[in-house]
Order: sequence, then structure tokens, then C-alpha cells
Amino acid sequence: MIVISNPNSTADEISIIHSLFEEGMTLFHVRKPNFGETEMKQFLSAINQNYRENLVLHSHHHLAEEFDIKRIHFSESKRKVTLMLPCKSPFDSYVTKGFHLSTSVHTIEDFNALDNIFEYAFLSPVYPSISKENYFSKTDLFEAVKKRNNYTVQLIALGGIESKNIKQTFKNGFDNAALLGTIWNSNNPIKNFKLCQQIVLSY
Repeated sequence: MIVISNPNSTADEISIIHSLFEEGMTLFHVRKPNFGETEMKQFLSAINQNYRENLVLHSHHHLAEEFDIKRIHFSESKRKVTLMLPCKSPFDSYVTKGFHLSTSVHTIEDFNALDNIFEYAFLSPVYPSISKENYFSKTDLFEAVKKRNNYTVQLIALGGIESKNIKQTFKNGFDNAALLGTIWNSNNPIKNFKLCQQIVLSY
């Protein structure tokens, strides 16, 4: 299971992250859009070094080597800007250095156009967001996924994923799911994670 960090600081955050790893979380996306470099260094330093290989860095990519992080995520906007750079394959330098890349999309057309240099991509929001008020897709992404023709990149569902709908998400063609609001907007994040995990493992 993939979990994305709370974009804002939250009580007992590091402790919760460690508990999620202990319960079998495979990847943790560090998405802290308001963090400066110093704050990001402090945050990464607080996470147990044993989990560094399971961290995915959304910003301050230059810190990845310093913290022995091998996974980097490009937002949709960052990916498109990078593709406009005057070089043949702007992402190749990351792969050459041994990084695993992922990205985000909001339409199946953009997903289908992705190069296989990306291991997986988030498609969102599948359901109305739990963490963002009034954030939902204007199109039916389950219908859109029927037009998928890219099977070299894993398709990850994001947005409103929780235990009551995660099985339906897999049935509709997604390869995996990422959790955010059901973890961080909950009084019992570990319980919610385990509920989703059990459903996925039994599917």
C-alpha cells in the first residue's frame, strides 16, 4: 500500500509514519509543498534510516542523494516543465543515477502518453477528495480507464480512497491505490490503513 504524507504538519506524524511501515506500508510519498529545505531536512532526518529506500520525494529532489533516497516523484506541472527542457531525454539523468521515477496525471489521455521511464502514475481524483474540500473529477475516471492502452506504467488510484471503496477501485482497472485523507483526516489512521490493506490482500 502507498501512503502520501499530510501536506501540513500533524501531531505524532513521525510516530504514525513508523507505525504504518511496521504494518506493511510499502511506499511513503513525502509531499510537503510548504516546506523549505531546512524543514525538509529535519523531517527526513526524523524518519528511521531503515525506511529510506521506501520514501518517495516530491520536492527538494537534490536532497535525495544526501538522504540515500532512490525514489523521486514529479507532479504533473513539474513533469511538463521538465519535458520542455532543451535536451533529448530530461529524465534519463535520474535513471542513470539509479532513481525510480513516478508522476501524477489527471486524465487517462495523459496517462496513456507517459513514457515507461515512469514506474507508476497517480490518476486523481477518483472519488471526491477526503482531504480537499469540493475537489472531485469532472469526468467519470472509471469510464475513462476503459480507454487505457498504457500497460508499461502502473496506474495508481488517488483521491477519496478508503476501505468502503478500495475494492471497487481495483475492480475498475487500477493496479494499486494511494491513501491520504483516510489516514490523516482520521482519529485512527493505523486502523484505517489496516482495513484497506486487508481488503487489498484478499482481493
